[in-house]
Amino acid sequence: MIARTTTASLVASFLLASCGSTEATNPAPKPITGPTLGSLEQVVPFPAGSPNQVTLQPANNNLDVVVHAGRKFLAWRTAPTHFASATTELYVASEGDDGWRFEGKFALGTDLREPRFLEVGGKLILFFAVLGKDSQKFEPQGMKVTEYIEPGHWTAPEWSYEPGFIPWRTRVIDGRAYLIGYIGGDNIYDKSGKPIEIHFLNTVDGRTFTPVVPGKPIVQTGGGSETDFTFLGDGTLVAVTRNEAGDQSFGFGSKICRAEPNDLANWTCKTDPKKYDSPLVFRHGSDVYLVGRRNMTDTGNYDLGSSELSYLEQQQKYEVDYSFHPKRCSLWKVDPDALSVSFVLDLPSRGDTCFASELHDASSPDEFSIYNYSNFLDGADDCAHWPDDCKALDWFVGQGKPTMIYRVGLSFPPK
Repeated sequence: MIARTTTASLVASFLLASCGSTEATNPAPKPITGPTLGSLEQVVPFPAGSPNQVTLQPANNNLDVVVHAGRKFLAWRTAPTHFASATTELYVASEGDDGWRFEGKFALGTDLREPRFLEVGGKLILFFAVLGKDSQKFEPQGMKVTEYIEPGHWTAPEWSYEPGFIPWRTRVIDGRAYLIGYIGGDNIYDKSGKPIEIHFLNTVDGRTFTPVVPGKPIVQTGGGSETDFTFLGDGTLVAVTRNEAGDQSFGFGSKICRAEPNDLANWTCKTDPKKYDSPLVFRHGSDVYLVGRRNMTDTGNYDLGSSELSYLEQQQKYEVDYSFHPKRCSLWKVDPDALSVSFVLDLPSRGDTCFASELHDASSPDEFSIYNYSNFLDGADDCAHWPDDCKALDWFVGQGKPTMIYRVGLSFPPK
């Protein structure tokens, strides 16, 4: 999830919005039947104490997980707050029968985000985004790549792909390695209206990239940025794109998309007025699911339908309104034919939350582990830690508070 711009208008709006709360008056939508939550564990801060060489800062977020060499690897960002900082660090630790082990640390004197693992050719690759130091700006510089050597040792991070590229999701599907990300992320908050490009790539070594469809690396141009995807059994692609910047064809919110197996660069999309930040898309059997942020208002919409306003005025209004409502990280179900999304359930989450990753053991096809970050889960903690925020923890407030990483089991009825 990208750093938010903190402006005088946002602060002023918070002073007006903080006098009330939508948390109690807007419960979760009625869920559909299906999966249930299992055991919940705090991962970071580590309950048994951090591995040697791990020094945590208050905000722990932006994470990824993978199984490599029989161990569960976790990469995450730690910083003073959610916002960009020169003191940001990325850590990697792994969990095995002997507990948690330090695997690596990356600090470049600037903000680092979006760590993404990829196991390819028996090697473990880590991508991450390099950004700026200004807490009030989103300044993407590009992507770096590094390769795991042994505990505590990685190759020196190198620039990879194109300047300004932000990696969003890596996948290995049927032996083929994918990377999807975007260029032009600085256009989201500079209100220029310049387009963002979503690039859909393959790699065989984690260092060189080719378009999934030869000659067509760009699959979307407009207001979309963070995008995740899966394939149906027949090879049809289903994807969800965060459309915060908005565009003339789709308004603001999200795009729900599909592409036919023989035409994977030609995406057909429908607009959704909700904004499913930090989308994680995966399949259980033939069903497609999405983990993304939920806005706790009467409608949950990001796009408020203020078409009488100019494009720029809509951008500003929607960003402010969205920032000062409570949030949850939720599971949704995607209809790949109607290109629509239905609420399923809330994951344990509140405040600044939702940058999820999942682990799935093929030997237990109905069981998933979802890793995510959140402010304190017990609402009573707000009163003890932050008396002024006792009634509600809006997203903007939560971004300046400590965040932890949790994992929770997710069980689906057998297919």
